[in-house]
Amino acid sequence: QVQLVESGGGLVQAGGSLRLSCAASGRTFSGYHMAWFRQAPGKERDFVTFINWNGAVKYYADSVKGRFTISRDNAKNTVALQMNSLKPEDTAVYYCAVYSGSYRPTQVQVPSAYDYWGQGTQVTVAS
Repeated sequence: QVQLVESGGGLVQAGGSLRLSCAASGRTFSGYHMAWFRQAPGKERDFVTFINWNGAVKYYADSVKGRFTISRDNAKNTVALQMNSLKPEDTAVYYCAVYSGSYRPTQVQVPSAYDYWGQGTQVTVAS
């Protein structure tokens, strides 16, 4: 069992930055692949970014490439999402998630492929 707790959300002006953090419980965090998703009101949960267990592989949604950066610290059991040049369309609840086992690149954007989820943190970008 893995428990995930996100933090760092808030209200920011367009063009600003936020850094989200996800703290994970469990002794095998370093073996898990991690991702961030987001969900805006009335919309489906969308993939944002993925990082493999050792940080060597990262994927980003086209909408955030060049603006968002995912990173992880296995010693601290945390994964972070640095968000720069924020836009109003980035407004959503952001969730971190665990992908356990071997991953397939075609599956990392699929929410149902993930085994554990945090409760989410709200990010609001004002225009």
